[in-house]
Amino acid sequence: MKQFLPILDWLPKYNKANLSSDVFAGITVGVLLIPQGMAYAMIAGLPPIYGLYASLMPQVVYAFMGSSRQLSVGPVAMDSLLVALGLGALSLSGVNEYVAMAILLAFMMGVVQLILGVAKMGFLVNFLSKPVISGFTSAAAIIIGMSQLKHLLGIDIPGSNKIQHLFVQAVNAIDGTHLLTLSIGIVAIVLIKIMRRINKKIPSALIVVVLGIVTVYLFQWNLQGVKIVEQIPSGLPSFQLPELNSERIGDLIPVALTLALIAFMEAISVSKAVAERHPEYEIDANKELVALGTSNIVGSFFQSYPVTGGFSRTAVNDEAGAKTGISSVVSALVIALTLLFLTPLFYYLPNAVLAAIIMVAVFGLIDFKYPVQLFNRRKDEFFLLIATFIITLTIGIKEGILIGVLLSLLIMVYRTSVPHVAILGKIKGMDYFKNIKRFTEGVENPEEILMLRFDAQLYFANAAFFKKTIEQQVEKKGNALQYIILNAEAINYIDSTAVLMLQTVVEELKQKNITFKIAGSIGPTRDIIHKSGLVNVIGQENIYVRTAEAYEDCLQKVGKSELQNKVALQYK
Repeated sequence: MKQFLPILDWLPKYNKANLSSDVFAGITVGVLLIPQGMAYAMIAGLPPIYGLYASLMPQVVYAFMGSSRQLSVGPVAMDSLLVALGLGALSLSGVNEYVAMAILLAFMMGVVQLILGVAKMGFLVNFLSKPVISGFTSAAAIIIGMSQLKHLLGIDIPGSNKIQHLFVQAVNAIDGTHLLTLSIGIVAIVLIKIMRRINKKIPSALIVVVLGIVTVYLFQWNLQGVKIVEQIPSGLPSFQLPELNSERIGDLIPVALTLALIAFMEAISVSKAVAERHPEYEIDANKELVALGTSNIVGSFFQSYPVTGGFSRTAVNDEAGAKTGISSVVSALVIALTLLFLTPLFYYLPNAVLAAIIMVAVFGLIDFKYPVQLFNRRKDEFFLLIATFIITLTIGIKEGILIGVLLSLLIMVYRTSVPHVAILGKIKGMDYFKNIKRFTEGVENPEEILMLRFDAQLYFANAAFFKKTIEQQVEKKGNALQYIILNAEAINYIDSTAVLMLQTVVEELKQKNITFKIAGSIGPTRDIIHKSGLVNVIGQENIYVRTAEAYEDCLQKVGKSELQNKVALQYK
């Protein structure tokens, strides 16, 4: 049971001395979640109350099932935007259907994550490289921020996931800016920034919410055109199954898949970062998928829209001293008490304040340092980041992620199709064989021996490159060449195309009276050499454990000892 309920591992050993830390952290995060959850629900296009619903049950479920003891699960800006973009593309009849589809999306997303976790496919997140994530996150943050301009300016701007459309629509409507609303939003942004600079532990979002409510109530600014949240339903969310609309499920599948992977990426990245400071436990990617999937499924039964682990909340939870999932249970209790008794207090909350909270939060996600580092060190990955950024910003969120992943895979394929090849020489007086371009002095490089190291697996994409490299180096060596030694330490796989290519190369070299030898091949590669029959073409006598042995045999014809031969030819 511990495999599915990690709480059973730490709860029996729970130290009561940690209770005060967990309670304090839980109250801190719960207080932060109240304005944050409402703001993120607005990003998703949902009534603010659904942000509180999404902050309730998922936290409790994750506390029982998650492998991280500090991760705070709930609504986040990125996923809220994806919900808005995914549902916005559908022709929905009204608010009720929109809400129903958001809840169904949480259920579907949870099912996808649960299946991936049970199937132990947590490795899929590895396809989201750091440049793709950085470019995507920065672009999404800008789109989220721009989407809040309508609340900040107090004007009606049609929603869009393309920056150019948002910009044009904002410029066209800017003449109708409601100055009082804009002033409220700007003051809220300035206050949040000042309080964060003074001390990050100050609940700045909650403070500006309280100030906004009190100010609008006292001066009755809602009668002067300032838009407010108005009536928020009180009480806990009722238990009900998601509305399984067969006509909409097909439309939601691509959005659910995208959300499942991105949400998992967000949660696993922040949980691993926090876990580095807590050696008492380890993060299990597959357990995280199961925990997040179950959290979303159960949450959807209590009217929650898609959730995941939040960057800022988790950092606050950790800094506040959270030791275990008890802190998340306490956070959920804070939300429950708010739903039961405090929702009437938010009636006069101006939308501009929520927009300010969102803008400050999301613009903090824009990373300026990493692109500069890539530009100075890795130009190819810099252009991958920029391409993902531009595509996400101008074409769409899903397109940005998909094309970014495809581009990163293409770069990987290109690198392995034209890998690094080192021509080796023996360091005089030592058994070290190094790249002669790096070590130009004190290196033996006999004209009758060609030694090279191929730094990649041998497969269909680079087989022709390998053959061409051999031919070029043979031509450079000239007629004196008698032996070729392939250092195969970096080759971890040889596919069928490469096997046929090697057979051809070896046969062609034999016709030129050149012997082909392999040294240093690892176990899996030796298995392929034997099972493919390549060993018979090369000859058992030409396979060595170490490059030094092959080199000495070429010079002195010493052969191999029985033990060397046994080790060199060992395979499954």
